[in-house]
Amino acid sequence: MADPSSYRPKPGEIPDSPGVYRFRDEHRRVIYVGKAKSLRQRLANYFQDLAGLHPRTRSMVTTAASVEWTVVSTEVEALQLEYSWIKEYDPRFNVKYRDDKSYPYLAVTMNEEYPRVQVMRGHKKKGVRYFGPYAHAWAIRDTVDLLLRVFPVRTCSAGVFKNAARTGRPCLLGYIGKCSAPCVDRVSAEEHRELADEFCDFMTGRTNTYIRRLEKQMAEAADEMEYERAARLRDDIEALKKAMEKNAVVLADATDADLIAVAEDELEAAVQIFHVRGGRVRGQRGWVTDKVEEITTGALVEHALQQLYGEETGDAVPKEVLVPALPDPVEPVQEWLAGRRGSGVSLRVPQRGDKKALMETVQRNAQQALVLHKTKRASDLTTRSRALEEIADALDLDSAPLRIECYDISHLQGDDVVASMVVFEDGLARKSEYRRFQIKGFAGQDDVRSMHEVITRRFRRYLAEKEKTGEWTDGETTETTETAETTGNGESPLTGTDPADTANTLTEDDGRPKKFAYPPQLVVVDGGAPQVAAARRALDDLGIDDIAVCGLAKRLEEVWLPGDDDPVVLPRTSEGLYLLQRVRDEAHRFAISYQRTKRSKRFRSSPLDDVPGLGDTRKQALLKHFGSLKKLRSATIDQICEVPGIGRKTAETIAAALAQAAPAAPAVNTATGEIMEEEPGTMGSSGEPVRTGAPDERRGQET
Repeated sequence: MADPSSYRPKPGEIPDSPGVYRFRDEHRRVIYVGKAKSLRQRLANYFQDLAGLHPRTRSMVTTAASVEWTVVSTEVEALQLEYSWIKEYDPRFNVKYRDDKSYPYLAVTMNEEYPRVQVMRGHKKKGVRYFGPYAHAWAIRDTVDLLLRVFPVRTCSAGVFKNAARTGRPCLLGYIGKCSAPCVDRVSAEEHRELADEFCDFMTGRTNTYIRRLEKQMAEAADEMEYERAARLRDDIEALKKAMEKNAVVLADATDADLIAVAEDELEAAVQIFHVRGGRVRGQRGWVTDKVEEITTGALVEHALQQLYGEETGDAVPKEVLVPALPDPVEPVQEWLAGRRGSGVSLRVPQRGDKKALMETVQRNAQQALVLHKTKRASDLTTRSRALEEIADALDLDSAPLRIECYDISHLQGDDVVASMVVFEDGLARKSEYRRFQIKGFAGQDDVRSMHEVITRRFRRYLAEKEKTGEWTDGETTETTETAETTGNGESPLTGTDPADTANTLTEDDGRPKKFAYPPQLVVVDGGAPQVAAARRALDDLGIDDIAVCGLAKRLEEVWLPGDDDPVVLPRTSEGLYLLQRVRDEAHRFAISYQRTKRSKRFRSSPLDDVPGLGDTRKQALLKHFGSLKKLRSATIDQICEVPGIGRKTAETIAAALAQAAPAAPAVNTATGEIMEEEPGTMGSSGEPVRTGAPDERRGQET
C-alpha cells in the first residue's frame, strides 16, 4: 500500500485551470481518470488525511504511485478528453457503464444500392439508419413483418439476392407481396430506395401521413368499385395501426426525447433509458455498474451521457434529454451534447405533467433492475470468493489468486504446434488479455518442451516490461524480441489531447494495457507433473520465485504442485476445483481454435499458389480437368496444355513448380490408421486431399 505523500506534487506545481488528471499504479497502469474546473483545488482533495477520505477514494490513492495532469482550454474539452481516456485506458477505479447485453436494433442499410431491413447488433456503421434499441429481436421481426405489407423493402441477404438475380426467380417474400423484388427488376433501384425512405419516415414517427394517404386510396378504390384493391388497402391500414399499437403513445405532443433514470445504493448503480420518438417509446436499455468511486447522482448522469452519446452524432442525439439530476456544472455537458448533435439540446429535470409521470416509470424500471441484479450477483460474488479462497487454501498460497493465467499446448500429430494463454481476474474471464503463441524453438511433438518455451517467452516479456519502467534493477539484459499473437484490437494513439501536449503521444508506457506487463498470482498448466515441472523450471531460470504454479490433469482432475510426488485432490463438489476446470477448459478451447485455424490455412495451400500469373480461375480449371493434384503432377506438358486457358509456357512453369514441390502426405484416417485413396469429392479448394475421418475421430487426436 503506497503512501500518497510519497507522490504528492509540490506546492505551486499544479495549475489553477481546467484539465484532466490521471492516477497511475506502480506498474504505470492508469487506474483513475478525472476532470476538474480547477486542477489545483480538485487534486488537493486527494491528499488530505486518509481518515477523512471516502473508503473507495482512500483505496484508490493508496493503490496509486503517481499522478499527472493535462491542461485544456475549456471544461467542454476536459469532458471530451476525460471520455477519450476512460475509453482508452479502462481505469479500474472509474465508473464504467456497459450494456448488460448487446441490444438489437432495427437497421436499414441506406449505404447499399438496394437498402435492406434487418436486425443488427454491435457497433453502428456509417450510412445505416438505426431504430431502437429493442429489448428482444423477435419484437423487431414482428414489427417488420407487419410493415412489409405496406413498405415491401428487401430483407434478404446478399447471397440470396444475387442467387435470385442469377436465376430470375424471387424468393418467397417476393411471391407473397412482402418484397418488391428488385432482384428481378420488378422495381428500379430508385423506386426501391423511395420505399426504404418511406419505411424510415414511418419508423421515425411520421405515421399519420401514411395512414391518411392509405385511407384516401381505399375510399377512391371503393368509389371505383375496385373492392379487392380496397380490401388490400384496408388490411394495410390495419397492419400499420397494429404496428403502432406495439408502442403506446406516452407523450401527446409527439416529443423526441431520451429519459434517463438512476437507481443506486452505496455499492452499485443501475441506469435505465427510454428512447421516445414521435411520442412513442421506440427503445429501452439498461446498465448496472459498481460504484468504485465516491460519486453523486449528477456525476452518475454525466458518465451515463458520455456512454450514451460519446460515439453518436446528428439525430441519434435527441433534442431533449430528461434526467433525474443535472451534472454540476451543467453548461459544459449541454454544450458537448449540442456539439454531438449539431444543434441545441435541452438537458433538464422534468417537473410536472406527462414527462414527469413517464420519468417515474423509468425510475421504477431502474429500481427493479438494481434489485434483480443484486439478487443474481449476491450468490455469484459469494461463489467466486469461496472458489478463490479454496484454491488459496489447497495450494497453500498467502492470499487468494486474483489473477490466474492458464496455458495449454495444442497440435495435430505434431504439426502446427501452438499454445494459448487465458487470463481470469477475480474469477471471471478477461478475454482482452488472452494471448496465443506459435512454438518456434523446435519442430515436432513435445508438450513438456513446448510448455517450457511458452512460459519462458511470456515471463521474459514481463521482465522486459519491468526493466523498462525501472522496476527491474538486476542489471541483466532481457530479450525483448519475443512475439505473440493477440486477440485484441490494434493499439492507436489517443486523439483529443491538448494541442500544447501533442508531443507526448501515447505509448505503452503511458498507461495503456500492455501485452505481458502484469504478473499473475497463479500459473495453471494443462497437464500433470512433467508440465508443472517444466513451467516451474522456466520461472526459476528467469529468477522469478513469487508466482505459484500448479497443473490440472484431465484424467482424474488432480492438481499437481512442483516437486510433490502426490497430487492435491480437491473434492468433486469444490468451487475451487470447478473454477480451475473452467480456466483449464477455456485455455484448451482457445488453443484448439487457433490450431484449427492454422491447420485449415495449411490445408488450403497448394504448390500452384507459387506459379506466377496463375489465378484462381485457371487453378480450378486445372483441378477440374485432372481431378486431383496427384494426377496433375503426373501429367505431361502436352496434357496440361489441353486445359482451356493454359498455354505451353504456363504449362512448363506449372510442371516445374510441381516437380520442385514435395508431394503431399497421403490422407490418413487417424482413428484406424488406414491410408485413404484420393477421390474427386475429397479435395479441398487447393486440390490437396482433405482428411475425411469422422469429425469426432479427428477431434480426438487434437491436444
